[in-house]
Amino acid sequence: YNIDKSRVYAEGYSGGGETMSRVMGMRPELYTAYLQCSSRWDGGYEAVVKSRTPVYLAVGEKDEYYGAEPSRNAYSEIRKDEGLSDSEVDKLVVLDVKPTSYFTQNGITNQHGYGGYLFVRDNGIMSWLFGQVKN
Repeated sequence: YNIDKSRVYAEGYSGGGETMSRVMGMRPELYTAYLQCSSRWDGGYEAVVKSRTPVYLAVGEKDEYYGAEPSRNAYSEIRKDEGLSDSEVDKLVVLDVKPTSYFTQNGITNQHGYGGYLFVRDNGIMSWLFGQVKN
């Protein structure tokens, strides 16, 4: 297959995000960037920071299953690397906690169940993901 190895993206939603975070904790260099939606991070952080594989964490502020706290914790853990400048860290990890209005303006009341649906249709999120290119 003719695969552009500089553009291999991963996305994990809910339990798939938990599983994909474990992969990212072991082999992040296989991917250009990772989008985690409505989930929690179960993998390690060191390999992601070392490989400089960008991560975008999207979750509703009142996600009924996980809540937003696990995403906030993952964001903080990834940001901890003391060898990176603030601008380097900002390129490495993005935390996007969507307010309730993000869902209700789209007629959605269940942030977890439909979060993944909205996030992968969000031009800002998907532009970030597909805008990442490995050097």
